[in-house]
Amino acid sequence: MPGHLSGKVAIVTGSSSGIGQSIATRLAADGATVVIDYRNHPEGAEETKKQIEAAGGKGITLQADVSSLVDVQRLVDEAWQQLGSCDILVNNAGIEKSADFWDVTEQDYDAVLDVNLKGVFFLTQAFVRHLREAKRPGRIINISSVHEDMAFPHFSTYCASKGGLRMLARTLAVELGPLGITINNIAPGAIMTPINKKLLDDKPKLNALLKNIPLGRMGMPEDVAAIAAFLASDDAAYITGSTYVIDGGLTVNYHEQ
Repeated sequence: MPGHLSGKVAIVTGSSSGIGQSIATRLAADGATVVIDYRNHPEGAEETKKQIEAAGGKGITLQADVSSLVDVQRLVDEAWQQLGSCDILVNNAGIEKSADFWDVTEQDYDAVLDVNLKGVFFLTQAFVRHLREAKRPGRIINISSVHEDMAFPHFSTYCASKGGLRMLARTLAVELGPLGITINNIAPGAIMTPINKKLLDDKPKLNALLKNIPLGRMGMPEDVAAIAAFLASDDAAYITGSTYVIDGGLTVNYHEQ
């Protein structure tokens, strides 16, 4: 539905590649002006901007590390200063680190929790403060994971961060509802993105995974972007505190090999 986000401004964190890039281009195609946030890859952010402009949309790039409170405050302040408002926040930036539980270091724990949970918490806080002050409604969309609910051995830090995101969204749905601000999670399963390159190159492992997915394929970033566009729109005005699982049926069919 092109144009149904016309006049809206959206921040999409981690939008220099993968799911974030796809969400940014989709929201722009639907009429939103998009703030393309990146941490380390300005060239990726510029590519996202090119894709947005090629589709007739508008975007600006801003560097911000979501694990830094100074950066998240600046990100929201800049969006308001440059674009006059900020109506939609997509908390997409995320990292994962694999380790046996007994080998997890404090450094790795901090790295994962700071981006995946603390960053979301305080960026959302900065976003909400501006909306409260302006007495405006808003939409918050967190890109979570099926692992907000499903065990993932050797990724305990990631699971802890996503489980936290699940309860944060539910609690904020109650607290922010009276302000007209909705918050929902999208929980992707196996999606074809650069982060999964190792898996895609390992055919036996990939085939074992595909056997667990009833739809028989990995998801595409566009599959996730479509749900984000819906949750950002007025069609989703009465939805809050929900998690949308997008996994081709993986969760309901999953069993350890």
